[in-house]
Amino acid sequence: MVTSTLALARIGGLALLAAALAACGGATDDARAPGRIEGLETWVVADPVSDEGRAWDGVVEAVQQATLTAQTAGRVAEVAHDVDDHVTAGTVLVRLSAVEQQAEVDTARAQLHAGEAAAREAEADYQRYVELSQRQYVSRSQLERMHAARDAAVAARDAARARLASASQTVDYTVVRAPYDGIVASRDVEPGESVAMGQRLVSVFAPTALRIEVELPQGAADQVRADPRARVRLHDQRVIEADDVIAFPAADAATHTVRVRVLLPALDPAPIPGSTAKVRFPAVAGHSQPRIPASAIVRRGEVTAAYVLADGRLSLRQLRLGEAMPSGVDVLAGLQPGETIALDPVAARQALVAARGGD
Repeated sequence: MVTSTLALARIGGLALLAAALAACGGATDDARAPGRIEGLETWVVADPVSDEGRAWDGVVEAVQQATLTAQTAGRVAEVAHDVDDHVTAGTVLVRLSAVEQQAEVDTARAQLHAGEAAAREAEADYQRYVELSQRQYVSRSQLERMHAARDAAVAARDAARARLASASQTVDYTVVRAPYDGIVASRDVEPGESVAMGQRLVSVFAPTALRIEVELPQGAADQVRADPRARVRLHDQRVIEADDVIAFPAADAATHTVRVRVLLPALDPAPIPGSTAKVRFPAVAGHSQPRIPASAIVRRGEVTAAYVLADGRLSLRQLRLGEAMPSGVDVLAGLQPGETIALDPVAARQALVAARGGD
């Protein structure tokens, strides 16, 4: 019942706000002025500019990021670090039980010992047959058989040595370590959990090197190659000038777009991988929306508007805004070049109220 009441109240508030905007824009509530309103600063909306380039949305990602998976089956014995822990290269992150893997190592080591003994015996037998052959006590075919037996024993010994190396590597796989200095981004297993080969365990990223990749049309990518600069606006509104911009040499066969990589400089605090960013390339012209000062915008709840002066009438008009830039805010809908707006919404409101009182 409380949720329904709040929803009805919100809907009613929005309806009243829309009605107020409609009333402000109506002919009965307009403030007539003999050409202009004295003391009210105004701004003439200019044609769209293109000196700041075009912008595309991108996502921040770490240059070094790794998802560590299980290279052997087992049971999780320990998870040494959790999400957001800072780790150094070689730090143990996860330990798996190594009972079966160690048993394979012991078996392979025993087989190697047996193979080495057999190889030594085969070598000794072969050397004796060589001496007997020199005295012509054994035939050539007997010597060749002993030579083959010696070679087979040596091959069996080498195979046992390889099995031991493989089993030892499997034991090493039960200890998962950080590949480099970084931060634990995710933890996907718990102690006691059974994991299979290839299952995800943890992920790590290095926050020191970050980049953004965006997809550009082929023509825009050519312009970026000629002038590889970018201006990045992060989610926290910080603006970064990036000079290390790389346009890929080939276009995607499916989308016919070209990937452009923007390497970010070292930042403190560093942006979070996965956060959004707006990447603007000054070399790419094409800004197509008019821009007005941020001070002229009226915000009432979820509605944005501006006071427009037209034909001697001052009215409040709802706007749809785009990206905010240092030079102003883009207007996607609601204004056209050549129209006049009030720079001070408070003064415009007072002028509107005074005009109503004089009618």
